This record gives sequence, structure tokens and C-alpha cells, in this order.
Amino acid sequence: MAISPIHTKCMFFFCYNILSLFLLIPVCIYHFYRSASRGRKAAFGERFGFIPAVHRLRKGDRPVIWLHAVSVGETIAARPLLKALRSHYPDHAIAFSCTTETGRSLAEGYAEQDLCFYFPFDFLPAVSRALDTIRPRLIIIMETEIWPNFTRQAALRGIPVLLANGRISDRSFPRYLRFSWFFRQALQYFAALCMQTETDRQRITAIGAALERTITAGNLKYDIPSRLIEPEERLALRRQYGVPEDCCVLVAGSTHPGEEEQIVPVYRALLKEGFSLFLVLVPRHPERGGEVEMQLRHDGFNSRRRSGCSDYQEPQSPGEVLLVDTIGELMKLYALADLIFVGGSLVPTGGHNLLEPASVGVPSLFGPHMTNFREITALVLQYGAGIQVDSPDGLHSACREMITCPDLRNVLGQNGLKLLRDSGGATRRHMEVVTSYL
Repeated sequence: MAISPIHTKCMFFFCYNILSLFLLIPVCIYHFYRSASRGRKAAFGERFGFIPAVHRLRKGDRPVIWLHAVSVGETIAARPLLKALRSHYPDHAIAFSCTTETGRSLAEGYAEQDLCFYFPFDFLPAVSRALDTIRPRLIIIMETEIWPNFTRQAALRGIPVLLANGRISDRSFPRYLRFSWFFRQALQYFAALCMQTETDRQRITAIGAALERTITAGNLKYDIPSRLIEPEERLALRRQYGVPEDCCVLVAGSTHPGEEEQIVPVYRALLKEGFSLFLVLVPRHPERGGEVEMQLRHDGFNSRRRSGCSDYQEPQSPGEVLLVDTIGELMKLYALADLIFVGGSLVPTGGHNLLEPASVGVPSLFGPHMTNFREITALVLQYGAGIQVDSPDGLHSACREMITCPDLRNVLGQNGLKLLRDSGGATRRHMEVVTSYL
């Protein structure tokens, strides 16, 4: 006898919730260890659906829009959409949730949100409690967060769930496809899925999304504010951070373990060649500050940790290092730079967003591992807004060329600004979908 789709669905969620009971303890242990090792609160209350300060959403009995972003990258990408939501719906409250500590720390600085909190575990009581507490009119989930209980419980309450800026990377697609029987159960509850590219749209439908609910809306990351930094502003930022004013500044942003060991020798070699140079080193995870500081000390460099100094201190000297172990300052640091290396690309972690350097008119260098940003990388290379290197030797050569040729840096920086001007519009397309549900 054939099993009906409804019976299959019921069996899936029954088994899923039984399994979640068994996984709850190891998940809690993992989160406790992760938070303790990083010196942060585990915030189990929020992760089980107890949302504090929810009264901020209730002023004037405003309808609520719930926007969710996993970590720092998604939180940054959500900013254009967040601004548009606040502009178009000033009478709505906006609840902003994140999964990671770093993402939440960044989101708390966004003036457009009314309440920031941790996303609940996909444990049925936690999800139900969070939804009943927030009572959103609409839920928008950034990129690829697919949780069966959350999407189903929202749908049962008549709350539309939209996927924004959706993407399925080359590396993750085979995994999603292998477990499509699992993801299909959650995807069927999305009211609409706004994917970055046509390839992403084809992939999400192959996994189980309904074709008629998916659209190609573009990448919100292209809609970040962009402008050329004037010399006076760059000088003021260097004074604020104690960065030397009269030398070439290289910012290595969002570096991962294994990259500092490649970047620092390149910096030393350039200094030995007689270049007046200063390095700003920004590890992707600030808690690695102590580890990186020890490495710099072992390599013979004088360094200053951003967390241990205030603004407008005595400037450091060329040949030293500013080690940034704080959150939310990367764009200011990019704005004071002459040259930027984008991390996560000399080691196989998939790279980081090349549009951030482009948005301040500064050229970027990056390694071969850019699988998570394949489309953006292709555009950066097509527009001539950055240089891809394949090794530390290649990074050394590219840095030398950039340092000795300010005109080349200027051309690449201008090309990055043109890329962003030509590629915008994703926010408008997303808002058209949002408006249809509000």
C-alpha cells in the first residue's frame, strides 16, 4: 500500500523531534564549551525561546518583522535589506536574531533594529516559545538557514517565511543534495526563496524547493554603501587608530589559522627591501588575539592589541603591527588602508567578501581559495578591482607592485567602485517580494 505524502511528513517530524531530544544534551554541552572558551555567555535562555526585553517590540502594538542572520557575513549582507525595511515600514518593529556571538555583537550596533537576540535551537518547545513571544508578521532568513521545526511552526501560525540572498555553494551543494530528503521537509514551508543567482535557484529546486516560489533576486552584498575615501578622512582614521600617517598601510582582514604564518613573512621581506610599510592584522575570530600576538612576538615584531588601547594614542611606527581583536571595526580599517588582503583565501576556508574593500575604493589581494564567493571573485577579476595570487610568493610580488605604483592602486580602487555601481538592485528586488507579504 502506498504511503501518502501527509503520512510521510508526519513520520518525518515525529522522528525529527524524537532525535532532537537525544541531541539536545550534546548540543547544549557544545554551546556551553564554545561560549566558555571564548569568554562569552551561553545565553541558553534565548536559545530556548525566552526572549528578554520583548517589550521593545510592543510599543504602540506595532507589527513585527523578524530578520535572521547566522553570523558576521550574513549580518553584514543583511544591512541593505534592514535599512530598506526600516525606511519602507517605519511603523513596524524589527527583531534581529543571530546564531553566533560575533554576529550578534555586530547586529547590536545597527540602529535600525529594535531588538537583537539569539536564534532558538530547532527544538520544538524552544521554537514555539520564540514564535509566540515575538509574534512576527513576517520572517526573513538570510542565505541558507533551513530548520524544519522553525519553518513548519511559523507556517502553522500563518507567518510567511522568506529566504533572502539565498545561495548554495559549490562545496555544500553535494551535501545538500545527498540529504535532500531532510531539507525538502523544511523548504516546502518557505513562502518565497530569493536566490542570488540562477545557479543557486536551480540548486535549491533540485534540493526540494518549489520552482514557482523561487526567484533570482541578486546578491544583497552588492548594495552596500560605496564611496571614495577622501585623504582627510583617511588621515583622521589613521590618527584615531594610532596608525602611522606617512607610510603605506596594508590591512590583512578576516585572517584564519595558517594565514598569519604566510602573511607575516611577506611583511618582513617587504620591510627588508626598504619599503615604509605598516601592517594591520585582523583575525576573523577575535578570540585568537592572544595566539596571534604570541606568534608576532616570536617573529620579532612589536605589536599593539586594539582591545588594550584607546583611540588617539601615540602612533605606532612603520614596521610594527596593529593586531585588531575587536568586532565591528573592519570597514573603518579598510577605509584607512592603501592595500587590503582578504583572508580565508590562502587557506581552504572559502574566502571572504571582496566587495567590502571595493566599497571604499581600495584594491584587494586574495588567495586561490574563494569557493564561497565564486561569483564575486569573477566580477572583481573581470572589472580589474583586485589581484588573485596563488601563494605567499605571489602575494609578495603583488604587494611590491602595488606599493611601488600608487596609480595602479588608484585604478583598481576606482574599478571596484564601478563594479558596485553596475551590480546593485538586489535590495529593490527583495523588497518587491517583501511588500507582497506585508
